[in-house]
Amino acid sequence: MKIFSKFILLILFILIINFDKAYSSNQIKIGLMVPLTGEFKEVGKSILNATKLAVNKINNNKILIVPKDTKANPEITLKVAKELSDSGIQIVIGPIFNKNLTYLDELDKIIFLSLSNKVLKIPSNVISAGINAESQVNTIKKFQKEFNIERTIFLIPQTDYKPEIENAIKKTKIKLKEKFVYDTDPTKLTSQIENLTRYSQRKQNLLDEIKRVENSDDLNKEKKIDNLKKKDTLGGINFDSVIIADFDESLKSVATSLLYTDISAKRISYIGLNQWFDISLIKEKSLHPFYFPSINKKNYEEFTKEYSNIFGEEPTQISFLSYDLVGLVYFLIYKNNFIVDEKIFYKKNKFKGKVGIFEINKNKINHILNLYSAEGEDFKKIF
Repeated sequence: MKIFSKFILLILFILIINFDKAYSSNQIKIGLMVPLTGEFKEVGKSILNATKLAVNKINNNKILIVPKDTKANPEITLKVAKELSDSGIQIVIGPIFNKNLTYLDELDKIIFLSLSNKVLKIPSNVISAGINAESQVNTIKKFQKEFNIERTIFLIPQTDYKPEIENAIKKTKIKLKEKFVYDTDPTKLTSQIENLTRYSQRKQNLLDEIKRVENSDDLNKEKKIDNLKKKDTLGGINFDSVIIADFDESLKSVATSLLYTDISAKRISYIGLNQWFDISLIKEKSLHPFYFPSINKKNYEEFTKEYSNIFGEEPTQISFLSYDLVGLVYFLIYKNNFIVDEKIFYKKNKFKGKVGIFEINKNKINHILNLYSAEGEDFKKIF
C-alpha cells in the first residue's frame, strides 16, 4: 500500500512538473528596446509605461515585458538585443530610431518591431510598425476617390524622408497631376512655388485685362476695373488639390507660399500627412478645411486621459503605437498556438487596435487610417 501511495505521489509530481513546463513554455515574453537613460529617456519611459498599461488591459499573466535600455545608441542596441536573444526572446518591440537598426541583421532569430515609420533599407528581420508613408498615401487615395479629386500635385520636401514618400507613391499608384520636390530653404521656396503655380503669368493676365478694359468702350468699365483690382491674379489653375508632405512650421511655410500665389482653400483642397492633431492647424483659418490621414482621434484621447490619470503626465505620441503593439503580438501568438516562428508576421492578418486597423502580410505592417480635417474650431472626422 505504501509503495502504491509513493507511486501515485511520484506520478502527481511528474504531472505537476510537466504542467509547469507547459505553462511556462506558453508564457509570452516580449522584449522592449527603448532609451531609458540619456537624451531620449522621457520617450523611452513613456513607451515602457504604455506597454505596462497594455499588459494590464489584456489581463493575462502569461505576458512578460522585458525592457532593455538602448541609450539610443546602435552599438548598445546590438548588445542588449543579444542579451534578449540569449534569454530566448524572439519578438522585440523597438528600437525607436531608424539609425539603431544598423546591426540588428546579426540576430536573425529575433523579429524586431521598429517604432520607426521608415520601411526602406531596413534589415530583413525588422518590421516597421510606425505610421508609414504608404498607409497615409493609401488613405489620401481613398479621399481622392470619394470626393472626386482628379488633379493632385504632391509636394515633397528635399529631406531624408523623400525616398519613403516616393516609394509610397509608387506602391499605392495614387493618381497625380504632378510630383514636385521643393527646397526647404525658405528663400528658395517662394520662387519655386511661384513657378509651379504660374503666378507671374496669372499676375500678368490680370494687368493685361485691366489695361484692356481701360482702353475699351465698355459702359461699365469703371465697375469692372474696380472688381479686377480686388483680385490678385487672373486665370485658372491646372490642379484641384495639393498634398504637402511636411510638418509644423515647414508645412505652414509651404502653405503660406501657396496662399501668396493666390491658391486659396476655396479653389483647391489642401491635404497633409499625419499631423497628430496639431492644434496650431486650427488657428490657420486660411487653410480650412485642411485634410490629413491620422490615427483614431477618439481612441487617442481616451488613451491619453487614462495614461495621464495613472502616470500623472502626458504620454508621447509614439507610446500610443507601442500600446497597440503589445496587443498585436499577443493576438498573433495566440492565433499561432503560442508558437513564435518566422511565419508569424508573414501570414495575412488584420488586428483592430486603438491606433486603427493593422494589416499584416509578408512581414510588413500597414495601417488603415481615418481621415480628418482641421475645420472651424476643431478636427472633424471625414471617414
